[in-house]
Amino acid sequence: MSIGTNIKQFREERGLTQEMVAEKMGVTFQAVSSWERDEYKPDLDKAVKLAELFDVSLSAIVEEKHRASKTKDTIYNWEHMKTFVKTTAGNFKMGNTLKAVDYAIKAHEGQTRKKSAVPYIYHPLNLACHSLAMDIKEDEIIAACLLHDVVEDCKKKLEDLPVNDETRELVGLLTCKKTNDENRRQILDEYYGNIVKNPKAALIKCIDRCNNLTSMSWGLSRDRIYRMIAETEEYYPALIKAIKATPEYNNAAWLLQYQIKSMLDIYKRLM
Repeated sequence: MSIGTNIKQFREERGLTQEMVAEKMGVTFQAVSSWERDEYKPDLDKAVKLAELFDVSLSAIVEEKHRASKTKDTIYNWEHMKTFVKTTAGNFKMGNTLKAVDYAIKAHEGQTRKKSAVPYIYHPLNLACHSLAMDIKEDEIIAACLLHDVVEDCKKKLEDLPVNDETRELVGLLTCKKTNDENRRQILDEYYGNIVKNPKAALIKCIDRCNNLTSMSWGLSRDRIYRMIAETEEYYPALIKAIKATPEYNNAAWLLQYQIKSMLDIYKRLM
């Protein structure tokens, strides 16, 4: 598929006419028509504006589709991950984790990841498995991985969570207030400022960010992706530093820093 075919496909998917696209782009509708017929190719600044208009990556505009690879929304089956977490928790006598698994599944029932049919529980289970894969088997950490979004997204009360006080404290630190354009800076400064004081919370938050970065290409708009990149570059170095300061988390810190930085570099190149 050609650049012209890409433009036409995105335009039609969004219910736009050539005239509507032309008006938003500041060009004639004949120019849009010529792009779609592959008589001419839009120059770089116009291609960028088209990507912003259609809320897709620049590569989605200029890439010939026959060269594109198929992608998957998930890698692992969430029910298999659940079994793995519960089995590990049972073997290592992780009582908080055993309670948290079933609670999180029930709390997130019916929810899906942004712009997908993937059950939301895939995300917290992924965090728990990520932690276990880095040989972190602290009960409170794994339980907080599973519960980190239930207060923020499921309207559950912190005091009602079926876990101990330390796990509740971690979940509380990881729960962010709703933001808008006016208060975002103040809320995020306070949010990350509290997390950085607790190495376990910093560890979970970095694992959470790794997982969110892997899905933001299809789950977030271009504006949200740019904002996510900026937020990560501003706040996460301090979290990594806090993790590194705890000797038993040194290996995890190295892996998380590598994962976060490499994914940000990939997004920057593709955006």
